Amino acid sequence: MKLPKEGDFITIQSYKHDGNLHRTWRDTMVLKTTENALIGINDHTLVTENDGRRWVTREPAIVYFHKKYWFNIIAMIRDNGISYYCNLASPYYMDSEALKYIDYDLDVKVFTDGEKRLLDVEEYERHKRQMHYSKELDYILKENVKILVDWINKERGPFSQAYVNIWYKRYVELKNR
Repeated sequence: MKLPKEGDFITIQSYKHDGNLHRTWRDTMVLKTTENALIGINDHTLVTENDGRRWVTREPAIVYFHKKYWFNIIAMIRDNGISYYCNLASPYYMDSEALKYIDYDLDVKVFTDGEKRLLDVEEYERHKRQMHYSKELDYILKENVKILVDWINKERGPFSQAYVNIWYKRYVELKNR
């Protein structure tokens, strides 16, 4: 599979552990790809839920996916600052159809004031029972929550203001070509 290039548009699909499609984002612009990571941006992007409901993202958001970490990061650029929504999820893979990953319910939200909140713990526990997440998977996900919080605390990668500025600036350049 050939990697998408800067300026290409891709589809992103999230699935649940049982293989059911969870959510689809259309036309995410690719800003950078490497062997292990993809950086993109959603800006007024059409999102379709598994029940057919559709909505459009409200603000530009830098998206970060990695092939080794069990999370992905969305940096939402708002008038009052940057907030983050981080999904605990399988490492992504790409095929000719879309960038794909499995969403494991747990989320970490970082507010513009820096407050962190772990979300959807009850949903995670319910799905863990219903879909039979293994002990190994449960361990991997909980360890990746720790890695993610460490990145947040150290303002690593997407959690750096400079990182968001660089990629948003690149998006504006590409959009205005």
